[in-house]
Amino acid sequence: MNLQHKKKTSMNEQSDLSWKPEEQRGVQPFALVKYFSFTSLFVILMASFALTWIFSDNARDTMLERSENYSRMFAENLNRQVFHNFVIPTVIRFGRIALSDEEQFALLDQMVHNITRGMKIEAVTIFDSRENIISYSTDAALVGKKNIGGLEYKKALEGKSTSLLVSNGSMLNLLPGTSPMFCTLKTYVPFRQERRVGDRSGEIMGVILVVKDLSEDLEAVVSLQVKVMLLSLAVMGILFAVLSAIVIRANRIMVARAEERRELEKQLHEAQRLAVLGKMIASVSHEIKNPLGIVRSTAEILGKRLAKLAPGNEHLSQIIVDETTRLDGIVREFLDFARPKAPTKSSGSLNHLVRRLALFMEVEFKNKDINLVEELEPELPECPLDGDQMYQVLLNIVFNAIHAMPEGGTLTVRTSTGKKEISLAITDTGTGMPQEKLKQIFTPFFTDKNRGTGLGLAITKNIVEQHGGEIRVESEEGVGTTFIIALPRE
Repeated sequence: MNLQHKKKTSMNEQSDLSWKPEEQRGVQPFALVKYFSFTSLFVILMASFALTWIFSDNARDTMLERSENYSRMFAENLNRQVFHNFVIPTVIRFGRIALSDEEQFALLDQMVHNITRGMKIEAVTIFDSRENIISYSTDAALVGKKNIGGLEYKKALEGKSTSLLVSNGSMLNLLPGTSPMFCTLKTYVPFRQERRVGDRSGEIMGVILVVKDLSEDLEAVVSLQVKVMLLSLAVMGILFAVLSAIVIRANRIMVARAEERRELEKQLHEAQRLAVLGKMIASVSHEIKNPLGIVRSTAEILGKRLAKLAPGNEHLSQIIVDETTRLDGIVREFLDFARPKAPTKSSGSLNHLVRRLALFMEVEFKNKDINLVEELEPELPECPLDGDQMYQVLLNIVFNAIHAMPEGGTLTVRTSTGKKEISLAITDTGTGMPQEKLKQIFTPFFTDKNRGTGLGLAITKNIVEQHGGEIRVESEEGVGTTFIIALPRE
């Protein structure tokens, strides 16, 4: 029989081993196809966006370069026209240039407007060379303003032509309700004397600022960019929809199988854990529980004899009794955790359990200087529960709260009713817990007490979950801790 059993086991192991590679061969190719497909789609999409940006940036750079060249040519032509048709005649007629004179200013203004008519030039401004002040501008509000030329003005005085782009233009500006798109090119050109026509190597008399509006050109570039992007998104969207439909359907099948496998593994691990704990507890119970009972009974008998033979020494035997009682409680905790009892539910009230707890712990609260505050909902409905097990839950949480308030404090117990659940909250004003400890408090055998098994809260969690409920904890160091238990109403 043993040989047959071993053969069957080996055959099962071989069948398991032969099954796993088949599953892996089925999963891995699909995973590779999925990742390759999505990666390819992402690469194509990013490449489309990159080409769109490169195209639009190139178009924008070309537009700006041509506009800048145009502005410089216009400024040079303006320089020539103003010098020959205004500066020289005005010096001959008036002896000097004084734009503060209304007649001279009107002559210059008429000449500039004639030159700029129909050329989409937004403004022309002339700065004085002696100080950073605007001597003339087609925008009358700017005339006389000082120190607004900036770094470009200084470069122009050194003979360098510079351009400054001021813009606010992107695809977002095309959306309704957003600010209008604008783009302005400011070109600073030195205003020089000309010894002869075309020879602009003379002394710098000032700085000419030409402001050109490029908003329409920028809007056209951005609109083209949006159209190309929308076309790319449409093509990618169709490909993505087809691919997603295939992948989602396949993923659902694979996820369902993986979830089933994980659930089976979880159940297997839980069974193995409980089996190990069961063996350990059986061994501990057999080796310790009976001798503990004998030690306790013997200590009680010795205590009675000491009371007669050596009065005043009875406390020695009582120490033995107390310690054996504590060890017996530890063994019972192991038994409760490893072999949890199924709850025997009946209709019961959480308010009744709280009052029962308050009566039982009254002396302990008084000794520990703990003030119990009951905030119980008067019309709290009953719910199906195991009264003894839920009472054990309350005791475990309250003992932890007492341990967290070594110098006393306030313990608040609150009940409330929700649409689908009944809640019980126990709040203390103790030391609180850090987040690291908060994540582990329901882990079996985790404890920060000098004495204890670390199973109290683990047992508490098991009991609440067997009732179909939920337990959670909130804590802040130096403020306190709140345990919240939610049980279904029906």
